[in-house]
Amino acid sequence: MSAVLSTVNLGVERTGPWVSEVGRSGIDKRPVEHRVTARTWGLEGDLVANLKVHGGPNKAVYAFAREDARFWVEELGREVGPGAFGENFSTLGVDITNAEVGERWAIGDAVFEVIRARKPCKVFAGYWDVPDLVKRFIAHGAPGAYLRVLQEGSVGAGDPVEIIHRPGHGVTVGLMLRALTTERHLLPRFLDAPEMLPKHHEKARRWLAQQQEAESAST
Repeated sequence: MSAVLSTVNLGVERTGPWVSEVGRSGIDKRPVEHRVTARTWGLEGDLVANLKVHGGPNKAVYAFAREDARFWVEELGREVGPGAFGENFSTLGVDITNAEVGERWAIGDAVFEVIRARKPCKVFAGYWDVPDLVKRFIAHGAPGAYLRVLQEGSVGAGDPVEIIHRPGHGVTVGLMLRALTTERHLLPRFLDAPEMLPKHHEKARRWLAQQQEAESAST
């Protein structure tokens, strides 16, 4: 299957007891038929309610594979449509879990860079009304990826997704999620990926320092 952008999804305002302290959420993303301009800060027309944890250059666009959505259809026994994960891009034929940090995709007139795995939050669990969703989402290990916008431009449903650069260091989106959650011994692998955000490199260095301190104390 060729890799394509299945849908572009933009947020609409939602409120409820599960929203964050800002009192509203843009997690409900819905497909649009028109082309959308990708800017360095995000997609034009997208609602990002809590700017502390969403949006901005390092979380400009969230991509999730429709192939990974099928697991949740079977797991929950209900339809999970495009945008249901809060994703801006629903893709087909893209192995997002095994995409490397720093991988670059050309879509439409724009160029994107895979920058980090998505760590789910309680807002996501509340929106789906699945209390243990965060734990189950992490255990499944297919988190989707946040993208930077390296070259602004328009994108639309049906655009091919072309991988134009793959770093080759092997630090994938799936590995990153595991390192940040259940397999912290993988944190030093972050240092193999120069494209990773400095705060994640620092997290890896702190983990290594703690291990060295523990080893010194035991000898």
